[in-house]
Amino acid sequence: MPHIWKPSVTVAAIIERDGKFLLIEEETSEGIRLNQPAGHLDPLETLAQAVVREVLEETAHDFTPQALVGVYMSRYTSKRRGTDVTYLRFTFCGEAGKEHDQPLDEGIIRTLWMTRDEMAACQERHRSPLMLQCVDDYLAGRRMPLAMLHTHASVFEGGLT
Repeated sequence: MPHIWKPSVTVAAIIERDGKFLLIEEETSEGIRLNQPAGHLDPLETLAQAVVREVLEETAHDFTPQALVGVYMSRYTSKRRGTDVTYLRFTFCGEAGKEHDQPLDEGIIRTLWMTRDEMAACQERHRSPLMLQCVDDYLAGRRMPLAMLHTHASVFEGGLT
C-alpha cells in the first residue's frame, strides 16, 4: 500500500497585553523551549475551537480569537527519529480572558509574558522560527477576519475535491 502524505494541522495564539506576549515554556524532544500557546487540531473541531482549547489547556486562560494573523507552512526533519513532518499552522490573535485555577497541560512548565525584543534575544530557545515571525506579522498589522474560515458541517462520501 502506498504511503499517504498529509500535513499536520496546528493552531497558535498571539495574546498581547501591555506590550508583552503570553508564552509557554515547555518540555520538548529538543529540550526546554518557548512557544506561543499552540497545538494540534483535534477531530471534529473547527480551527477556532482548537485554538480556544489549546490556550485553555496550556495557559489556563480563556481565549477569544479576534482575527487570523496568518497561515504558515513549515517542514521539520527529525534526525533522531528519521521523520519528516509538514506543519500547517493557523495563527490567531485575540484576547485572554479569565485565568482558571487548573493544572497546565502535560509538558508545560509555566507561562510567561515577554516583549518582542525579549523574544528576539533568546531565539535559540524558540520551539520554532515561526514564533517570532508570527509576532512580527501581528505587530505589522496583518489580520484576516475570522469569517474567512469556513467549516463544512457535512461529510461527503468519497471526500471533497
